[in-house]
Amino acid sequence: MKTSSGYWTGVIMVIIAAACYGMMSPVLKLAYKQEYTFQQITVHQVGLGAALLWILILLRPGTWSKLAFSFKHWGALAFTGIFGLSMTTVFYNQTLEKLDASFSIVLLFQFMWITIFLESLRNRKWPTRWQWAAIVISMAGTVLAAGLLQNKLMDMDWAGVGFGLASALSYSLFLFLAGRVAPGYDPVYKSAIMMSCGFIVILALYGYKAFEGGQDQQWGLLGWGFALGLIGQVMPTVFFNAGIPRVGSGLASMLGAMELPFAVVSAWLILGESISLSDIIGIVLILGGVVLAEYGSRRRQQTVQT
Repeated sequence: MKTSSGYWTGVIMVIIAAACYGMMSPVLKLAYKQEYTFQQITVHQVGLGAALLWILILLRPGTWSKLAFSFKHWGALAFTGIFGLSMTTVFYNQTLEKLDASFSIVLLFQFMWITIFLESLRNRKWPTRWQWAAIVISMAGTVLAAGLLQNKLMDMDWAGVGFGLASALSYSLFLFLAGRVAPGYDPVYKSAIMMSCGFIVILALYGYKAFEGGQDQQWGLLGWGFALGLIGQVMPTVFFNAGIPRVGSGLASMLGAMELPFAVVSAWLILGESISLSDIIGIVLILGGVVLAEYGSRRRQQTVQT
């Protein structure tokens, strides 16, 4: 069967989005090493990300005619932006504040089996045997990649683990909804609404601590906020919103798995975090679980069609 160029464009977009998310983790860790707080980083990151998206809209006057208000669509985008996109940033930033970048991304990747259960709830069907196998394989990979077999349980920051699992839940919600809400809207426009609504909530929660420090520190925060807003908010959100409707949420979850190797390799190159053999095996198992889950999803679709 011939595949359209739009499909492959969507594949590339989702991979770029995943790579951006992966590279964000070590960059954020570098910002924390400059003694900026979670509140400072998060508010500047999301705020500047939203500003950059609206600047992109202003620079594309051809899309202004499509900026019609719809309470239904704006409400769905606001919900996705707050509980999916921005809460992922909040929880994941707190995870990175407490745990290594490579372990943080492993926790985030629990979104795979959470997304399977969300799809099952939506379809009112239990996961297939392929999906159950994918969950088991991915959980085994998590045990290896997290170093649980090396008795690292006592050294873990369990608050960080909790935030990491919360980020996985909110991220799976974003992936589940991104391709379904306001499908006719321009991707940049959708991203700007999501990010702006999320920023309002984040500002209300953490704004009181976001602007502490002297003028030099504020200029530094603007720099880090711009970098993190670009690679952690603008690029992945736009590319996900543009790519997921072209390829579907199932394949997007599989392609989004590229975030894991990008994050681990970036943490090794930028932060000097070590990569053990068990880490590599665990990562391969997690990626294999994502592939198996997508294979099971395709099998189910083929069965329904026949």
